[in-house]
Amino acid sequence: MIREFRIEDYDKVIALWNEVGLPYRPKGRDSRHRIEEELKQGNSIFLVAEVDGKLVGSVLGTRDGRKGWINRLSVHPSFRRRGIARKLVAEAERRFSQLGLEVVACLIEQGNASSKRLFESIGYECHSDIAYFSKRTSSDA
Repeated sequence: MIREFRIEDYDKVIALWNEVGLPYRPKGRDSRHRIEEELKQGNSIFLVAEVDGKLVGSVLGTRDGRKGWINRLSVHPSFRRRGIARKLVAEAERRFSQLGLEVVACLIEQGNASSKRLFESIGYECHSDIAYFSKRTSSDA
């Protein structure tokens, strides 16, 4: 079952992110308070996947006004290869489409081959000619 994230899910989602090795910045953008504030602003789509009542997947989608961004896609290792990631992405895409967004993008770290394969298999195109730059106010940002 795919459903919207509730703040009560926070600890379970953080445990999932830790399990799958996603970076976690508890003093910055990943703090309970920051996530709660982000959801109140209405620019985010935060979904979780449950199997038999157990939280096994998550995706955080954001929008910048021009496109939707897929962030923090995660599925617990023992529940992979069941289509959960595809369903999470499809639901995020559906919601972005309802908002009138025609482009959905994601950033994948160079060494994450399984995520690259997943996104290529569902129609995303890799743009190897684009370099990603960022400037952070702190290491927790």
